[in-house]
Amino acid sequence: MTEHHDRHDGASAPRSSTMRSRLEQTFPALTTQEIDRLRRFGTLQRYAHGEHLFRTGDVGRGMYVVISGHVAITQHDGLGHVTPVVDQGPGQFLAEVGTLSGRAALVDGHAEGDVEALVIEPEALRRLLIAEAELSERIVRALILRRVGLIESQASGPVLIGSSASSDVVRLENFLRRNGQPHHLLDPATDPEAAELIARYAPGDAELPLVINPDGAVLRNPQNAELARALGMITASNGRQLYDVAVVGSGPAGLATAVYAASEGLSVVVLDSGSYGGQAGASARIENYLGFPTGISGQALAGRAFVQAQKFGAEIIIPVDVKSLDCNCTDGAFGLTVGDGSHIRARSLVIATGARYRRPAIENLETFEGRGVWYWASPIEARLCRGEEVLLVGGGNSAGQAAVFLSGHAAKVTILIRGNGLAQSMSRYLIDRIAAAPNIEVVTHSEIVALNGSPQHGLEQVRWRNRRHGVEKAGAIRNVFLFVGADPATAWLSDCGVAVDKAGFVITGARRCELAAEGAVNALESSIPGVFAVGDVRAGSIKRVGAAIGEGAQVVAALHSFLGDTSVPALAAAHKDESGVAQVKEWRETELHD
Repeated sequence: MTEHHDRHDGASAPRSSTMRSRLEQTFPALTTQEIDRLRRFGTLQRYAHGEHLFRTGDVGRGMYVVISGHVAITQHDGLGHVTPVVDQGPGQFLAEVGTLSGRAALVDGHAEGDVEALVIEPEALRRLLIAEAELSERIVRALILRRVGLIESQASGPVLIGSSASSDVVRLENFLRRNGQPHHLLDPATDPEAAELIARYAPGDAELPLVINPDGAVLRNPQNAELARALGMITASNGRQLYDVAVVGSGPAGLATAVYAASEGLSVVVLDSGSYGGQAGASARIENYLGFPTGISGQALAGRAFVQAQKFGAEIIIPVDVKSLDCNCTDGAFGLTVGDGSHIRARSLVIATGARYRRPAIENLETFEGRGVWYWASPIEARLCRGEEVLLVGGGNSAGQAAVFLSGHAAKVTILIRGNGLAQSMSRYLIDRIAAAPNIEVVTHSEIVALNGSPQHGLEQVRWRNRRHGVEKAGAIRNVFLFVGADPATAWLSDCGVAVDKAGFVITGARRCELAAEGAVNALESSIPGVFAVGDVRAGSIKRVGAAIGEGAQVVAALHSFLGDTSVPALAAAHKDESGVAQVKEWRETELHD
């Protein structure tokens, strides 16, 4: 057998510009020798002509390495539109990012002629990526590029039917985009097919937008968690009853914790109510993070960390609300109660919930949230304010990044700050970029005093006042972006006794007085032994992406110290019986063999 190359005929011209421009990286071929190195991780399966190896929406079995025959990859949406992606032949592998965690397939794959393939299940795939460093680099790069390509093509995933200006459309689009889920929007005002679907299902205003899933199921204005379940984003439990570490929050600090803890053999579960990346995930461009001289978007940085954590075996559950924490540890574990009433147990906990942008005391503010008032600036919001004047409130780095990004879409960006300049709170490179932008104006000593409009039509006018002179101005502003400080997301800790400061940030580095005599306390440990805090949620932390990632890495040493001997995973420890020693020995031998 000789070295294999891609077969790109017939249905092989990907719609995605990323797939086309980086074809060899997106669809690499493996040599005979490389395939032989993978055989110990999988099992051989045979498929008859026309048989599906996988279907959109089905829980994936893992990665398929084609030994003989060809597999046609297509994608389809809920409207029945089928789009060819590529044909894969001998030596090529079938998988994308979701394969790492066994999530639902985003494409269909059926055999063209008889096919023999090596099937590598998700857990074995993760072991493969650790054991085979050179192959791992090529495989992971391909998985990421394929997901990017599927998102770009807008030919798979759910179809959103509704007005592009609808607050619920924006909510669902942001949720799907920030979680890396392919989807596309059809606006009935401009698309006849969308108008026909709305007429057919005749939804009331409260039932819009419609979401049509790839399996044809129609959801009426679903909540994020409902949509996630329908798309298979929330996978079934992998059987673990006890984790070494539970990380609440999947921003930079939480993802860093997951990457470093999982890479060192700890069993890790990460929980988040919204999307991976946190506030940083909404940053249009981060230019002062080490190693990225041309900058990187928060979404891209978070997406890479998300894949990296899964590569090392961290289980990430999004979206899920953590309602409370039980610190009694009666069975040696902390207990987390989540939104559906289920419980998650872990021997240690890392709080990485970050902080949410503060809501200023403006009358009717809630009326316009999602209808002209925004707490982030993504391409979705930029679409809504194209060619218009917008107001942006705030003087920190996030505000500066948002202002620069929006200036490329809006006719004018007016930045309101309460102080006398940006120098005290914003990085110099952003200040210089703002000064160089002809359509950005900084207005000092000012604040918003009134928002006018209606729930039906959204925000229509804004009034702001100079705090020194009392002079008010008003403008026909339809979009306001608020970046005015942050409040910690720590309400769920109230039943546990974790000490917080007056603002609600978690106090670390000093336990309660009666425990202080026990010796030095880790700088990231809270008042409750075994509970740690990292990133923006921690009192006194530096609100920077780099600092959050550093703390996420740093806390792993403290976790090892608290857990003691972590060479045996919590799963093995939790199931010890009279033969427990044999079980642990078997696990260690398996890991060494792999």
